[in-house]
Amino acid sequence: MAESDWDTVTVLRKKGSAAQSKSKQAIITAQRKGEEVETSKKWAAGQNKQHVITKNTAKLDRETEELSHQRVPLEVGKVIQLGRQNKGLTQKDLATKINEKPQIIAEYECGKAIPNNQVMGKIERAIGLKLRGREIGLPLDAGPKKK
Repeated sequence: MAESDWDTVTVLRKKGSAAQSKSKQAIITAQRKGEEVETSKKWAAGQNKQHVITKNTAKLDRETEELSHQRVPLEVGKVIQLGRQNKGLTQKDLATKINEKPQIIAEYECGKAIPNNQVMGKIERAIGLKLRGREIGLPLDAGPKKK
């Protein structure tokens, strides 16, 4: 009577777990046992690739010309240094005043920084001297702009 019981289910093989095996040895062991192994390659898995690779990438790689960024001229660095000293500020004081790191002020004064209009504007207002255009080193006009 026990043999004719239709509600009893007998499992002859062991079911594989739903967890993913990431080690090479676990995959080889599963293959040796004859278990089903499914592998799939996910595009850019585990990487932060949000940009699209274009056809021009290879062209840029073949480029032989040395490309570099424009740097702040030494003239501007000297104007920043003079304006800072006239106000009696150290590099750290000026950096604190414009909410930037002291290293940024040092880079601008040495001419190593890549010009950023926001930072240049903050420094101009802090030292009261123009750093951009033809009138580098002249006092900054505090009046309203003319239309």
